[in-house]
Amino acid sequence: MEMNATRTLVIGATGGFGSQVARSLASRGASVAVSGRDAERLAQIATEVNGPARAGDVTAPGVPDELVAWAAGELGGLDVVVMAAGAVAFGPVAELTDDVLRAVMALDLIAPIQVARAAANTLGEGGVIVQVSAIVADQPMAGLAAYSAAKAGLTAFDTAFRREMRRVKVRVLDARPPHMETGLATRPIAGAAPGLAAGADPREYADALVAAIAEDGPAPDWIT
Repeated sequence: MEMNATRTLVIGATGGFGSQVARSLASRGASVAVSGRDAERLAQIATEVNGPARAGDVTAPGVPDELVAWAAGELGGLDVVVMAAGAVAFGPVAELTDDVLRAVMALDLIAPIQVARAAANTLGEGGVIVQVSAIVADQPMAGLAAYSAAKAGLTAFDTAFRREMRRVKVRVLDARPPHMETGLATRPIAGAAPGLAAGADPREYADALVAAIAEDGPAPDWIT
């Protein structure tokens, strides 16, 4: 895919990884629409990528469809949709509340499926739908059971969804990067992060993801 003038939407662009993906896309000449919940941070990212911005909670009813339709209207169509929004919760299952469980599943599993559905009804042949899962989809961790389950569920969904979209020649990428220094672990919706080794540079992984979107050589093994 030639990235110059490619019309893209990044949901979760105010996060540590989503913001780097938006910047990487823009650096390659893509037109980038951005969305996130932090309006102030979103305005800053929009200025950096010189693209339209719309704040919103992607877990709210109807918002995934609204965001995809808005971006297509702003950019005159869409070629790439990246779902990078996410949340994490720490702690043992015995202490997992219903509210926390619902919040993790809503943002890490249900909303990405809804974004994928909206994108499937919008993108044409040659389009790309990207879901940001996580390494815990392959390597579930104690203390992260709900988050691991949500990400594993998303990866399973993407595998089936990919097979469906092949018929219309739309690519589906499931990205499962390792722990990165995005700040996500410092903003859990519950619990506290255990001692973690220093994470990877999100810029490096964002650039690799964008290269995979562009099909610049073989994709790394954390992207399928």
